[in-house]
This record gives sequence, structure tokens and C-alpha cells, in this order.
Amino acid sequence: MGKVNLKESYCEIDKGEMFVHGMHISPYEKGNIFNREPLRPKRLLMHKREIMKLLGTVKQKGLTLIPLDIYLKGQRVKMTIAVARGKKLYDKRDDAAKRDAGRMIERTLKAQNQ
Repeated sequence: MGKVNLKESYCEIDKGEMFVHGMHISPYEKGNIFNREPLRPKRLLMHKREIMKLLGTVKQKGLTLIPLDIYLKGQRVKMTIAVARGKKLYDKRDDAAKRDAGRMIERTLKAQNQ
């Protein structure tokens, strides 16, 4: 039904298999007691050599696998995965300071225009 949320989801390689964690798939409304749990880890189908290549990249450089989008191709559901580096604490503080400064500027301009 197209109700999937990828916010705060990530992929993890465990025992040679790739799983996506934190992806919320809403239960089928017309379903019954056999509906699956919305936040359960889902296994992704990939070739073994692709998984090992990604595992080497993630382990070596300290990166994370992030799902970007989901799309349908025929009867299959496919996912685009990116290799990304997380933000450092000081980067988060800089972004918060810039956001607060922008809000303050908008408030002063709004007050001056009234």
C-alpha cells in the first residue's frame, strides 16, 4: 500500500547476510492476525560478492550503510543503498548554531516589517 518509512533506518551485515533495521512497513489494513511486526529486521537479497565488498568498505573506513529509497520493479521491491559517514558531535553543534541564528534573523525581520 506504499506506507514505508525509512527514517532512522540502517543496514547491517551479519553472518554473510544483509539486514535492514529500523525500517517501518505499516501492516496491511485488511490483514488478520498473521500480519508481521512493522519494525522487524528485514533480510535483503544480494550476491555474496556484493555483500563482502560492502563489508570490507564498512569495516575499513568506519562507514554506515543507509537505505535511500524503495521502488517496485515488476513483482520485486528494490532498495537503493548508500555508504555514508555519520556526523561528528561538533558538526551537529555547528548545524544547530546556524539554524538558531537563522531563526533569530527571521524573527527580527518579521518584527521590523510589522
